[in-house]
Formats: sequence, structure tokens, C-alpha cells
Amino acid sequence: MHHAVTGLVLAGALGLCAGGTAATTEPVVSFAAGAIPPNLVRNSIETQVIEHEGKPALRVDFQVTAWPNVFFTAPAGGWDWSAAAGLEAVLYNPTAVAVSCCMRVDNAGADGLSHCNTSAATIPAGATGRLVCRFNTGKDQDYLWGMRGVPLRGPLASGPVLDTTQIVAFQVYLPQPSSAHTLILTEARLFGEGGSLRELVPLPFVDRFGQYRHSQWPGKIATEGDLQAAMAAETAEMASAAALPDRDRYGGWAAGPTLAATGWFRTQRVDGKWWLVTPDGHLFFSVGIDCVGTWERTWVSGREGWFEWLPEAAEPLFGALFAEQSGAHSMADGIGGKGRTFSFYGANLIRKYGAEWETRWRESAYARLRHWGFNTVANWSQADVLGNSPLPFVASGGIWGEVREIEGGKGYWGRMRDVFAESFAVAVDRSLETVTRPYRDNPLCIGYFIDNELSWETVRQGTLASPPDQPARLAFVADLQRKHASLAALNQAWGSTAATWDDLRVPGTVTAACQEDLDAFEYAFARRYFETIAAAIKKHAPHQLYLGCRFASAPPRAVQACTDVVDVVSFNRYETQIGSAGYSLAKPILIGEFHFGALDRGMFHPGLVAATDQEDRAAKYVDYVQAVLAAPAFVGCHWFQFIDEPITGRWFDGENYNIGFLTVTDTPYAELVRGARRVHAEIYTRRAGTP
Repeated sequence: MHHAVTGLVLAGALGLCAGGTAATTEPVVSFAAGAIPPNLVRNSIETQVIEHEGKPALRVDFQVTAWPNVFFTAPAGGWDWSAAAGLEAVLYNPTAVAVSCCMRVDNAGADGLSHCNTSAATIPAGATGRLVCRFNTGKDQDYLWGMRGVPLRGPLASGPVLDTTQIVAFQVYLPQPSSAHTLILTEARLFGEGGSLRELVPLPFVDRFGQYRHSQWPGKIATEGDLQAAMAAETAEMASAAALPDRDRYGGWAAGPTLAATGWFRTQRVDGKWWLVTPDGHLFFSVGIDCVGTWERTWVSGREGWFEWLPEAAEPLFGALFAEQSGAHSMADGIGGKGRTFSFYGANLIRKYGAEWETRWRESAYARLRHWGFNTVANWSQADVLGNSPLPFVASGGIWGEVREIEGGKGYWGRMRDVFAESFAVAVDRSLETVTRPYRDNPLCIGYFIDNELSWETVRQGTLASPPDQPARLAFVADLQRKHASLAALNQAWGSTAATWDDLRVPGTVTAACQEDLDAFEYAFARRYFETIAAAIKKHAPHQLYLGCRFASAPPRAVQACTDVVDVVSFNRYETQIGSAGYSLAKPILIGEFHFGALDRGMFHPGLVAATDQEDRAAKYVDYVQAVLAAPAFVGCHWFQFIDEPITGRWFDGENYNIGFLTVTDTPYAELVRGARRVHAEIYTRRAGTP
């Protein structure tokens, strides 16, 4: 996530709005009459009014098509929803699988991208969930800018500013389902206070510890004495807790079978299940935390009035927590230009640990990870944390240098580098020599993630949309010329109308022949990418593993090419549930990122998958890890991330998610810690299927 993951599910927040304000509700659709409402339009669905928990509700059977939806139209003149903060649908999932669903709220002219707001959620199997769309009204863009979620409102919906006085329709839909699904819509209702946050959230709203001022919750820090008391209580708890059972010095399964000891981490399939193997030859299942570091900062320039305290720049220790930054990430929320950022997390570490805070914090991080039952310092972690780590760890890097990109493609993090450019292999070799140099002689280093959440989906469309001299385009066209007798023959097979090879583009309607050619090129492109990197890792760090690219979007041919080359295939999977379906056993698989968040402790956004509260967050963690343990292909899962993001948004893209094991005050979430210790204690016996 040093990212905003595209194509994944953002689960709607449940229960109270951020800050603890109870949501007011007003139904906008009712099934009390026992009949289908006259303003309901069916699009690739079947509906039936049924009784659910003693009340009438709407059963919706979604068909397998691109966007099946249940669509409600407004009366003449539209709905005026300006007094509300948003719309939520209450849905029951009667099936045995979780269902990803979305909501769209429309102004006139809505097309899915413009004149509408959208949101998404995952409704767990056999459970009730809420699909929440918090309107983006634009009223506060010049007031509370630079945050993905805002006080009292939580996460805002995706899409442009919505005119909530002129709502013409809303719909609940499934995003390109691969199988039929059923949901029961029990209610659709407005919630919360509309109007301007200027009236609802007085300044300043951030206290000296980086917490929300206008609400209270268990464990909130009020004084520096509270920080010291929390540290003392945690230290005592860790000292009295029993160590997790049957672990070797690497965190592997000491009581399990002993395999060949090579002095390095490796992979092996045992009794039909993939495992990592420690340098001493013990089975190892990697549970880790990403971003073990102290770098979280938030923008303060232009927002000084938000904070009840900021130190003077010349103040010893605290002043060093300011930094000058340039907004490098294009955002519509006002982040950009140059200015100062500040680390409230760093300030709290100084208050707890004093002048030697960096060293004392690092040692506390190792102790915490062990106490919580983690055995891996995971991706994006601070260099000094990796360099001094007594625990196994993974390292990561990217491909730097002058390499031509595929000019016709686009992606959230940028365009794909052209693997057919001569400069690509040179850049890979130079980059990976630098990446591996600090760790290649350290047996605690499991291996390397290279790149992150690449825009694989742009290769298919973007290559032929690039200029004629694009190396990847030249390679693709040469392959097409070998397969097709002439351009005319290709046009006939593809249903295209290109006058010359330079004019050739992917047609709007893809024929079977075109699909086959695109699949082949996608595989060839990805195979060249992974083989080039694998060769460089073998050259510079021959004893360590190539852990893949951390797929977010994961086109099947790219995943297949990865599987054919790397040691471990990695995915970032933000879901409530995960199983073995769709995952090959040809190579082991590692989850690089997942998380859950809630809005019951002063945070404004739950992250990419929401929980009801901290107890539910812990339960979801346990369920997720247990599901990964049950899937034979998986060799581990890594949580994103060590601490919460700043409530006023991380400086470069505004994320302000409740996704840490620690708060901004360096205080562990006790519920999450208890859940982690419980499930981590049983990872080996559960994985092996022993009592």
C-alpha cells in the first residue's frame, strides 16, 4: 500500500460515525407493503419480497454479467438529501461466501465516473453488513483538505462533487461477478448530519499527541504521565507473558520435522503443503508486519490552525521532526507544492523514550513483534530496523534508472517500464546490486520483493497505443506478423480496420483470435520481466529468494509467468476472507499486505477493509490468518502496517487509516494483540493439521 490499491474492496464503516457521533437515519425505500416498489428497475437481477427476521425485505439474485444492479429511481424533481451525510444499505448475505458489492448515487447524467458517487463493501458469509456511501459534497474542500476520511463523516465516497439537492437515482450492484450471488436488502436509509464541517468540527481538532480532540475513547492519552503509565503496563505484561511454544531461533517450528539445513531460507513442499524452511531446516510460516518505522508525517503548512500544539522549529529534539517536502503524488484533495510536515508519532516517542528514542524505539519494536507472535519484519521497514534485526526479514526494491515506459499505458503508480528496451536489463542489474548489497550475506534475510502493485492491466491496451518505435510495440507487432499472413488477415481475425501496422490498436470488441494474441503477448512481456529480475537476484544474492512483485491487479498470464520464474509468488490481498480457490500450487504464495480498521478510537477512515470495532478487527485478523494457514499454497501473510497513519493524512497522499497495531501515541491495540498472540501460538500445529 505505500499505495492506494486499485481493484480491491473498500469495506463500508459500521456503527458510529468517526468521533462517536450517532448516525441519524431516514429510510428512502421500504418493503413494508410486501410488494416490489414501483421505482425499482431490475438490471440482470431477479427480485422477490420476502420476510427476513420478522420484517419484509428484498431478496436480490444477481446474475453473472458485468454490472448487475438493483436500481431505484427518484420521483419527478429528484430527491433532496442535502440534510444527510450519506446513504447506507443494510444487506444480509445468506450464502456461504463473502460478496463484494457497491453502491452508486447519481445526479443527472451519471455514467459511473462522472455525476455520481460510489462506494464498496464486502458482506461476510451468513452475516449482515452495511454498504455506506458518504457523500462528497465539496463543501469542505478548502477546510479539511488532504485526508481520505474526515471527522464525523468517515471515508468519503469515490467520485466528483455531488449535488445532494438533486439526486435522481441510486443502485446496489456487483462489480463484474464471476458467479451468481444473492443478497437480501433489508433497508436503505440516509444517515448523519449534512451541512458544513466548519460548523461541526471546530478548530483546533488535533491535540498535542496527534489524537482527535473532540471525542473520548478507552486508552486515549491525556498527559505525558499517561504515556509513561501505558509503557510501564505494557512492559509488565510482556515480561509476564509466556513465550510462544516450540520455536527455533528463527521463529520456525522446532517441534516439527527437521529437513535439510542449507544455512539460508528456502521453500519446500511437505505433505502437499508449501512451506518456507529456516536455515536450520525447520518449517517456517511467515507472519510479519510491514512498515516497521518512524517516518509517518502529516502536512502542517497551511493547516497550522488544526493543531493545538506544534513545536518551534528550533526546539531541541521536537524541532527535528519537521521536514520540508514536495507533494509528489497528484491528488484532488489539495496536497501538492512544497511545505512543512511533522511527525506526531516521533514526538510521542521522544516523550516516552527521551533523547535516545530512536534506539530505544527500535529495541521495543523487536520485543513487541516477538511478544505479539510475529516472526518476520516485513516489507517497507526502516533500513536500521532491517540492518539490526534479530528476526528474519524481507527486503524490497524497485527498478531505477533511465528506462523507457510504455507510453500508451496508464496506472495508479505510473506506467509499466518497457522490458523490451535495451536499457531495462541494465537498470535491473544496477538496481538489484544496490538493493541486495546490505543483506546478501545475512541468513536472516528471507528474500526480496521487487516492485509493487504494477499496472499489469495496461500492457494489453497500452502497448499498441504507444508510438511506433516503442520497443514493446515493435516486439508485439513482429510476433503478430509471424502469426498472421498479412495485416488484412489480422484485421479479419481481430475485427479491426488498421490501414497500416503503425495504425493497429486493440479493437473495442475483442475477438477470440485477438484475445489469444493479447494473452500470448502479456505472458511474453511478463516472462521477460520476471526472468530479467530473477537472473539479477541469482547473480547478486544467490542464496536468497525472489519473492515476486506483490500483485494487486493480477492478470492470469502475468501471474502464470511469475509462477514459472520466481521462488515465491506474492499478492497484496485486502479481503475479509481468503481461500485456496484460484491459487496455483506450482509455487508457494505469500500475502504481502492485508489489514482491517475501525472508527471507534478517534480515527476517520478504516482503511481498505472495515471492521465494526477493535474487537471485530481482532476477530477478522484471526479469521484471515487461519484461512491462509488452511490454504496449502500459502507460506505466510504480512499485515500492513506497524502504526496507524496520521489522522490528518500522510503527507503525500492523504491516507489516514486505522491500520496499525499501534496508535499514534505508540500504544498497542490490546484487542488486536490478544487476537494475534492467540492465532500465532497455533500457526504450526494448525498448518500441519496436528492436535
